[in-house]
Amino acid sequence: MIRTQHNFATYLVASMFTASLFVVATVQAGESPDEVKQRIGSGNPVKGKSRSELCQGCHGEVGLSREDLIPNLAGQYGNYIAKQLRNFQTGARIHQIMNAMAQTVNDDELSDIAAYFSSQKKMQGNGKGSNPVAVELFTKGDAKRGIPPCMSCHGTNGKGQSPKVSTYPVIGGQHKSYLVAQLTHWRSGERSNSPDGVMNKVAKTLTDAEINALTDYISGL
Repeated sequence: MIRTQHNFATYLVASMFTASLFVVATVQAGESPDEVKQRIGSGNPVKGKSRSELCQGCHGEVGLSREDLIPNLAGQYGNYIAKQLRNFQTGARIHQIMNAMAQTVNDDELSDIAAYFSSQKKMQGNGKGSNPVAVELFTKGDAKRGIPPCMSCHGTNGKGQSPKVSTYPVIGGQHKSYLVAQLTHWRSGERSNSPDGVMNKVAKTLTDAEINALTDYISGL
């Protein structure tokens, strides 16, 4: 009995230490450990590493995909990833592969997978792309068309607002082709799962040229 208790205590300490390493390892400039926990959400990133093995085949081992139309997930808000997976489960968001993949996980697994990818270092762009049209839209928006600045929801560098605000995703450093596809889908109504349809409203008057310039800028952040 004593040995059993000792083994359990050892396992518990080891588990706590392993989990703490994720928090320490993923604290980034300007973030406190508590903010990292908020970014990760309610899931367990340690469990999520093994539970996400199938996901890693497309999204990369740490959430950095090699295919431009497959989104990076590294450093994304855990609650945002989890919401998208639930939307794929219910059909609120449509994607031939993801609708099927989302059906293979339960809610606990889903939360852990989201926590693993969100615990990674945030995706980073190459610093290229400074088209004045894009900078104007990102930082100031266009009041005449009812377009708010992108930074008002996604943060000054596209890396998100406070971790407490996980409604709007990290977009800085995301693949350009993926961003183009999503803005085009928002514009056409093919995708409509943003809060209060805000992204449909934002994208509906954007021209192809503006989408190209804007996504070039955002992907470089």
